[in-house]
Amino acid sequence: MLTQQKIDFYHENGYLGVENVLSESEVSELRQVTDEFVEKSREVTDHSSVFDLEPGHTPEEPRLRRIKSPMVHDERYRKVLDHPNILTIVSQLIGYGLRCNGNKLNMKLPEFGSPVEWHQDWAFYPHTNDDLLAVGVCIDDMTVENGALLVLPGSHKGPIYDHHLNGHFCGAVTDSTFDDKGAVAVELKAGGISLHHVRTVHGSTPNRSQDPRRLLLFQYCAIDAWPLGLFKDWDTFNKTIVRGEETNTPRVTNVPVRMPLPAALRGGSIYENQTVLNDRAIG
Repeated sequence: MLTQQKIDFYHENGYLGVENVLSESEVSELRQVTDEFVEKSREVTDHSSVFDLEPGHTPEEPRLRRIKSPMVHDERYRKVLDHPNILTIVSQLIGYGLRCNGNKLNMKLPEFGSPVEWHQDWAFYPHTNDDLLAVGVCIDDMTVENGALLVLPGSHKGPIYDHHLNGHFCGAVTDSTFDDKGAVAVELKAGGISLHHVRTVHGSTPNRSQDPRRLLLFQYCAIDAWPLGLFKDWDTFNKTIVRGEETNTPRVTNVPVRMPLPAALRGGSIYENQTVLNDRAIG
């Protein structure tokens, strides 16, 4: 699926956009199931194990900003994780054996949608090596106007910035040395995918358009990349394998690490983590 030029671009810049990965019918199915979840969110008035809500959410005007672990709640999301086009592309970048260590669906509905401040995924879940990336499946066209993914090219080769405020993890870069100069937007048509390295600094602005921006996100990691935090047990850990054989020999490389501890004062999602910020760079 990827030319050597695109592979080299990813390794040099820490991100990549690929068009036409899903078919129109596959995108249509994702839109349908996502609309169904928005309707279901009318039944809740606070965050739950499924829904993360925008401020101002009501049954009459549902404002949903995230579906948590969507592939757990509907098989139509689950099968996208195993999409052969996606797996081929991801394996070209981090190897054949893959695990999934997280999934979510971030939504920016027309004319609102919480921004996501600059952060590195690595700050949330450091591993024994950094062969990890996130895939964003575009359910809608993703543009600057509706809150496209923003990345800092090459930042995956730099430091792990501090994501703490007043002694607690806050899910956003707070390091005084950080500079967002040179940020670029990843714009894609529906059915395309974005990919960004686990150490790439990224974020997104609010949706200021009339068009929705719904992005289904899957976190993939090399099968021999082990989390530095605790996991439940061997069998549960191996259920995260997407392809390849289980291994009890993690590959350990010289990667910088700062643990996300002490834990965030506001848990539940990155949006809640970031509510404690005094100053915002995106918004």
